[in-house]
Amino acid sequence: MDKNILGLLRLRIKRGINLAVRDYVTSDPYIVVTMGRHRLKTRVIKKNLNPEWNEELTLSMTDINEPILLNVYDKDHITHDDPMGDAVVDIKPYVECLKLAAELEKLPDGCALKKVQPSRNNCLATESCCTWHEGKIIQDMRLKLRNVECGEVVVQIEWINVPGSKGLADVQV
Repeated sequence: MDKNILGLLRLRIKRGINLAVRDYVTSDPYIVVTMGRHRLKTRVIKKNLNPEWNEELTLSMTDINEPILLNVYDKDHITHDDPMGDAVVDIKPYVECLKLAAELEKLPDGCALKKVQPSRNNCLATESCCTWHEGKIIQDMRLKLRNVECGEVVVQIEWINVPGSKGLADVQV
């Protein structure tokens, strides 16, 4: 195991909303998640501007300041795939909640721990909450795509502690 791993971040790529048209009247969207040297991809959903991926992608985290970029593309068979926008997942508010985890064991399921508002400094389309859920902290996000005329992507993040990893105790947010 890499001695620099802090833990794993599970990204649940749930769905797209009102994605841009790139093939006459529809698109064949998929998402590429990039963080440093990591690159993960969802499957292609054919002819759909509101795709339901419901896929889990997992990143090995070594630096919480490393940007996590979501790029949406339209799959083309003859030419290069067309860009359909991008968004950055900001995990810093989520990590702040994770550092409180030891104190949260007695909270009721579904309790909101932190609310994050949309701003020019993030890609949030709506308010996002870090929530205590079944003994874990999750954050649901609705991200507004940049560099495109329309579209949003709904994702959820969840931290996974890895035995023998550095963890988040010494991480500055």
